[in-house]
Amino acid sequence: MSITNQNSPLIIAQFSDCHLFADKQAKHLGASVWQNLLTVLADLKKRSNVHCAVFTGDLTQDHSEHSYQHFVDAVQQAQLAMPVFFLAGNHDDKQLLTKYLQAPAFNSERTINHDNWQIQLIDSKSDTPSGLVNDESLYGLSQRIEPDKHQLLMMHHHPINIGYYIDKHGLLNQDGFWQNITQLNQNKGNIKAIACGHVHRASKLSKQNIDIYTCPATSIQFGETKEKPGSIEPSYRLFYLHCNGAIESEIISP
Repeated sequence: MSITNQNSPLIIAQFSDCHLFADKQAKHLGASVWQNLLTVLADLKKRSNVHCAVFTGDLTQDHSEHSYQHFVDAVQQAQLAMPVFFLAGNHDDKQLLTKYLQAPAFNSERTINHDNWQIQLIDSKSDTPSGLVNDESLYGLSQRIEPDKHQLLMMHHHPINIGYYIDKHGLLNQDGFWQNITQLNQNKGNIKAIACGHVHRASKLSKQNIDIYTCPATSIQFGETKEKPGSIEPSYRLFYLHCNGAIESEIISP
């Protein structure tokens, strides 16, 4: 998909980790996850300046097909003016994502093109709760990157440790991932930032001069331990990608 908006910032909404159930009344760690998702989508609908939205995974909590249909229904009922791109989280089934998340409401492309930017969606789902970006995905990324455009990479799993229990389910091949990112930046440059979901918390870190943004969840925010979860209110993130490569970001808690 291509977006033309040369002189104004490209505005991207990232929402993540809704953890839906077949039962819309079911709660995840005390959070009303269905209602929280509706709240986020209703807020997004009001933001006519957002060019596209990216859902960075963990659609389902109970792995039911009904949860996928509920997600589709929520997005369609919101009547968003923007396309919704998506990635699989560790809870998700890629085949069910493909089955249910279809056009026109959803876009399955892995690169979003803009006059000055590319947003690259990277698959990090493995056979375990931890993440893995395999060689095929890394090669595909290297082929999609255009050296004359700034790059924002988006994925489900966090590519560096962030300092609490979720790190045990982080990216398994961190070293290999960063070796490839370093090589890509040496050869083509312009990887400005990486945005991820999975951690249920908003933060900004950096590695090798690349900013790393984590996204709060629509479902529940995680605390320092599993026994002490954080807020049960939903949030999401907005990115403002400027033509000179600068990035601004804010957390929205509707």
